[in-house]
Parts: sequence; structure tokens; C-alpha cells
Amino acid sequence: MPTALTDLCRHPIVQAPMAGGASSPELAAAVSTAGGLGFLAAGYKTADGMYQEITQVRGLTDRPFGVNLFMPQPELADAAAVEVYREQLAGEATWYETELGDTAGSADDGYDAKLAVLREDPVPVVSFTFGCPDRKTLQALDRVGTYTVVTVTTAAEARAAQEAGADAVCVQGIEAGGHQGTHRDDPHSDGTGAGVGLLTLIAEVREDVRLPVIAAGGLMRGAQIAAVLAAGAAAAQLGTAFLACPESGAHPLHKQALTDPLFTRTELTRAFSGRPARGLVNRFLREHGPYAPAAYPAVHYLTSPVRKAAAKAGDPQAMSLWAGQGHRLARQLPASGLMETLVAELAAARDQLNPSGAAGTGPLGSAS
Repeated sequence: MPTALTDLCRHPIVQAPMAGGASSPELAAAVSTAGGLGFLAAGYKTADGMYQEITQVRGLTDRPFGVNLFMPQPELADAAAVEVYREQLAGEATWYETELGDTAGSADDGYDAKLAVLREDPVPVVSFTFGCPDRKTLQALDRVGTYTVVTVTTAAEARAAQEAGADAVCVQGIEAGGHQGTHRDDPHSDGTGAGVGLLTLIAEVREDVRLPVIAAGGLMRGAQIAAVLAAGAAAAQLGTAFLACPESGAHPLHKQALTDPLFTRTELTRAFSGRPARGLVNRFLREHGPYAPAAYPAVHYLTSPVRKAAAKAGDPQAMSLWAGQGHRLARQLPASGLMETLVAELAAARDQLNPSGAAGTGPLGSAS
């Protein structure tokens, strides 16, 4: 049966919510206006800051868009391990002439206040990362007409999202840039064997749940979008592909690094935030990644001043250069131009897959 996603965008392309400033109102509005589904990232913002960005998007487009929330995190940080890491980073603070951050920041990211705003003044879509809301929360959003999406990295997490009453799941493969949206951060699962590739994960989730699937992880070209749609996804979510757009709020050094020959690969690391996140391998990641504790968001607050000072100094070697495995395929196009290019590539790929011209499943596929 057709999914409700068909009411949200003309093309099966979702712009990933990228916390830290990349998902600007201008980017979200441009993607939505071009027929995709633009997203704001509420992570690390206050409830009022989130609301101000929502207001900006509404002033730029009349098309649907989404807002992503971080789920509150348990107080699991080992204070002693964080202090040891602080000592290891003392040289970074000295080099960049700054202080290390206060690790006593809130672990709930203003979650309840943001939910209150979104219930009182609803947006078309709300997605969740780092966990699954309870049924009561999802029902409250459903009552105000909001479509809900839960980010998952395993079939078990997808089952939990379905049982809680989510409308769809965003299936995040190990290829994805930025933070892995695992519902439980288990440091014992770190290592080269951690995580599942996107195509395999789509298949596993489709075996277990009936919810529409939004596929995320390393997608940069229209042919890749066609592949995940053929694998059963209803839409594809792209983050790194939109990072290089002029509307993106990412730092210019971050945008340049995506295709800079100096940065040849990505890794999952806890170095910058204390939670596994995929970024371009730079000096900071190499030197501190092996010693970073599983302590999110304490490590995020700890390293924030160093990352900002490095950016101000024009030094990408101590910035968190989040990027997916497909970063070398980034194109510096306006968001509308990138959307147009992706849609054309998707159409060409579909023609190759279906040369007879038989009827397909519609612009956003279907879920069964």
C-alpha cells in the first residue's frame, strides 16, 4: 500500500538532519522546495533555537519538512575516564589557546522542552536519533498530525520502533557519516566488525517489520538511490551529499575536506563526542580516538572549545569532519541543482533497471 511519505515529497530523497549547524534552514527549505524532504537538526540547540529555525523554514518554503530530535542519554559516563581523557587533551587546549569544556552539560538535550514546542506548533515530520520514544510520545505527535520516524541500526531496534507506534524507520547502515544512531551505546561492540552494511540491513529490517524504510548510509548518486529503492526502501536519506552545498551551514574547511586528497578515508571514532561517529581521518582522530571513553555527551562538551578554536585557526586537523564513506563523490552544487541531478540520475538508473517501461511503484515506492 502507498505510504504516507508520498504526501511529504515528490521525489524519494530525504536530506539528513546533520547536527552542529550543517542542516541550516536555507538547506532544508531548498531541498523541500525542490521536491525532496528537508530536515532541521535540533540536536545541541535550545528549544527556542529550534523554534526560530522552524520559523525561518516556514518563511522560505510552503513544502513539508522535518525536525530531528536527540533522545535523552543515560548517565553512564565514567567520570574518572573522562578526567583521564581531559588530561590527555591538555596539549590540544594549549596549542589552540583555549580551555577544555565543562562536561557537566545536560544529557537530555532539552528533549521535553522541544517536544512541548512540537506538540503546540506541529511540523509535518519529527524523527528521533539515539533511541526510541515511548508510545505515549508518538501518539501525542500523531494526534497533532505529525509523521514520526525512528532511526535504527538493527532489526531489533526497528521492531522496537514498530511496537512503539512509529510511522517509519530510518535504517542507517555502517557507511553513514556522523553519529551512529544506535539505541544503546555499547563500547564492547566497537571495532572493525561493528555495524551492518546498508543493503543487508534493509533486507533484515524488511523481514521483521512492516513499516516504510528510509535508507541512509553512504548514498551520493541517483543510481545508489535506485538500488536502495529496489531493495525495498521507500526513500533514501542523504547527508554528506548535501554537506557541500552552499546552503549547508558546515564550515568551509569541512566542505573542502570532503574531496581534498589529503583526507583519504573515514573511520568510526569516539574521539570528538564519546559516541561512535564516522568522520574523515585527521590528526586528532588518529591521536586520540584509541583513548576516548564511551562518555557521550560529556566528551562532546569537553572537546567543543578545541574544535571551535581549530576551525577559527583554519586548521581542519582538530575539527570533527563528519562524512560518510562516499565523501569523495561530493559535488559542490546548490541544493536545487543537486536535487535536479539526483532525480535525473535516479530516472536514468530506473530506465536501465526497467527497460520495458513497465509500471513501477510510484515516486516513493510502497511498503508491505
